[in-house]
Amino acid sequence: MAGGKETPRQRMIGILYLVLLGLIALEVPENLLDAFKNIGDSLNASKTNVKTGIDNSFTTFEKTKLKDEPERAKDPYARAQKAKQLADDLDNYIESLKTTLVKESGGMSQATGDYAGREGMDFAVDLMVDRRKNGYALHKKIDSTRKALLELFKDPRDTVGMNLSLRATPPRPRAGFPTKDWEQANFGEGIPMGAAMTSLIKIQSDVKNSENEVVKKLLGKVDQAVVNLDKFQAVAVAPTSYVLVGQPYTAQVFLTASDSHSNPDITVEGSKLPTQEGVGKYTGGTGSEGMHTWVGTIKVKQTDGSFKEYKTAPQTYQVARPSAVVSPDKMNVLFIGVQNPVSVSAPGVPKEKLHVSISNGSLSGSNGKYEATVSAPGEATITVSGELGGKTQVLGSTMFRIKRIPDPKPQFAGKSSGATSAANLKAQDRLFAKLENFYFDLKFDVTRFTMYIMKPRQDAIILNSSSSELTPQMKQALGTIGPGTKVVFSNIIATGPGGQRGLDDIILSAN
Repeated sequence: MAGGKETPRQRMIGILYLVLLGLIALEVPENLLDAFKNIGDSLNASKTNVKTGIDNSFTTFEKTKLKDEPERAKDPYARAQKAKQLADDLDNYIESLKTTLVKESGGMSQATGDYAGREGMDFAVDLMVDRRKNGYALHKKIDSTRKALLELFKDPRDTVGMNLSLRATPPRPRAGFPTKDWEQANFGEGIPMGAAMTSLIKIQSDVKNSENEVVKKLLGKVDQAVVNLDKFQAVAVAPTSYVLVGQPYTAQVFLTASDSHSNPDITVEGSKLPTQEGVGKYTGGTGSEGMHTWVGTIKVKQTDGSFKEYKTAPQTYQVARPSAVVSPDKMNVLFIGVQNPVSVSAPGVPKEKLHVSISNGSLSGSNGKYEATVSAPGEATITVSGELGGKTQVLGSTMFRIKRIPDPKPQFAGKSSGATSAANLKAQDRLFAKLENFYFDLKFDVTRFTMYIMKPRQDAIILNSSSSELTPQMKQALGTIGPGTKVVFSNIIATGPGGQRGLDDIILSAN
């Protein structure tokens, strides 16, 4: 303004000019306020879409996981509901601030479709910073809600990588400009009402986006595979722990992992195994001898709720009866005329993998049970071979002596010699040939004999029979004997295993 003395009119015009300059300096361009309106509308639309997505996530979860797997789903569901409640509480508080701000700034303009007082500079700063300080209360609510949302995760590792947009961060200091806190930067002096409203809408959008991220991660925990491999163990597995000389010992060495906090569905032949710390324990049946094979099946839940089966390689084990083999070197005998039982076993080799042969005779049978047949005195060697690692290997051999079956003892009236009563002799009707205290229960039949009856001071009576039975003449002659008479059986022939045998005489005295 020019120097010199001014008239009252000139001073009034100068004052009005200064006021006009101030108003021009404070005026916010209309296109900038329109831009705030457009951003606010976009954020509201985004917020609505996110809310719809959250509602759909809850509905889908309730109809599937919560219904099908209530035990696993109820805890994540409850925590997700808590996240929704936290977000809704903060959203409702911000909505109340927006309502107050709109009301105090003149409501909505019918002409512009925007806030009537959108260019006003005093409404937001009064409500949020200077007088009522609601901005500071909002700051605290944002911090506490963010913290509460993150604390819904039991495992801190679940929050790694999460970047919740809900935060009240002050702007970075800039050289030549005064430092402002978060409240002043968003709602302080020089912030028009329309810009403050856009800030509040953005915070609501951040609330919903953060709620969405937390809810989806919580509900998604149920979709993760049930197995969480957290227990590792080094394992060595060998096909057998019994190795013969010359046979290689092989084993597989590897690292296994299991979930110590779960008990997966592990079955063998349809029977569920007891599990502890993620490891199942199988106890195989040992009620019968032989090789037994089993396959384990483990069912693991996938992220889509289905189960995937994993099967072990076939496992085998051999069941054998407890036994001790005693082989006296001078008692290994095979008898002519009978089938000699021979049991063969080799520890660590299945019976069906054994091959048995004999050098002087023949063998029949299988699976460790054989019968040896020999025909001439001498020696025989039984050799045992086994299939080991795809190759046949001689496991051992045993030499046996070959003998005839001993002669049976002839008997009449239960005796082979000595004295007996005349009445006992008269009561008999046949001869017997008995093989007593022998390894086999064998039968010999008398086929012929000669009987001598020698009474005192009389000639001997000689009679022959072509079987084991007494002839009628023999019975008649025996009926006349008395004390002092000798009865002799001679030329006794019997047949049985190994052929025909001539037996010792029987000499009996009547008393």
